[in-house]
Amino acid sequence: MLQATFKLCCGIAHDPLRNLPGLKTTVIAATQKDMRGLVRRGSHHLPSKVPHALQRLVKKDTATCSHPAGDHSPSQTSSVDLSYVTQGERALQQALSILQHHTSWKAEVTMDAGATVTSAALPGLGKVFRAEVVLAVPVTQLHQELFERMEQMPRWNPTLSQVKVLLRVGTDTLVTHEVTAPSPGNLVGQRDFISVRHRGRRDTAIYLVGTATHGEPLPLQEGGVRAESRLSCIVLQPLAEDPARTHFTWLLSMDLKASASTSCRGWIPPSVTDRVLPQSQVDFIKHLHQHLSATTC
Repeated sequence: MLQATFKLCCGIAHDPLRNLPGLKTTVIAATQKDMRGLVRRGSHHLPSKVPHALQRLVKKDTATCSHPAGDHSPSQTSSVDLSYVTQGERALQQALSILQHHTSWKAEVTMDAGATVTSAALPGLGKVFRAEVVLAVPVTQLHQELFERMEQMPRWNPTLSQVKVLLRVGTDTLVTHEVTAPSPGNLVGQRDFISVRHRGRRDTAIYLVGTATHGEPLPLQEGGVRAESRLSCIVLQPLAEDPARTHFTWLLSMDLKASASTSCRGWIPPSVTDRVLPQSQVDFIKHLHQHLSATTC
């Protein structure tokens, strides 16, 4: 039962189930019920194919809840929490697949100090930009700035006006709301995003992934447009020869959506997004490096 329901649960992000919230909730609740039963019989019963983040979340929920069997079904809140973890895990697996198997990257931008931005057109995502640079900062410090202290980003990144954590699920999953800063002459205008942020670890590397979610409805910012992150993945890998330095890799694919002012047909030309997105990566890395350099002086 668990294997079947988990496979179905992993498919909730696909379009066919977006309009079937009842089915989505039922699948998640069934998965939780099966996993809780396995946890009560011992953690060694949990199948190895179940993502570790889901195992940790269910174990934590089982340890803190002592409701008698049959008292009530899993709450709506816990079902929603599990769906966020699933979205995060799916985004991580998608990013890992791209990093491990895709090799045809086209040069876009070259930054100072040898940093580069390349791109590739991938099925289901469209154009994905990949920024790479080596920063003279340890992984721990970068990880804290980009995940633990995410809400403080607007203090050092002038392109953001607000970053707010709406929900924390366990220790590795967040739901966030980010708002870009208005800027005169900005080609695409102010945007805001609601995203699932998820942290994963593989060996010595830390993966910080993000993807759009629709589970936390918020009113649009006045004069802004709700955009979506198809996939964002920052990889922090310490250099083997110098652990105080970090190889920083960032995959980014976004749907900036359209505003009424972009054109009479209401779309943003690819030539504009192809300039805006890699430049946003360059600017973000520049501001991050300047901030960390100032704090360590």
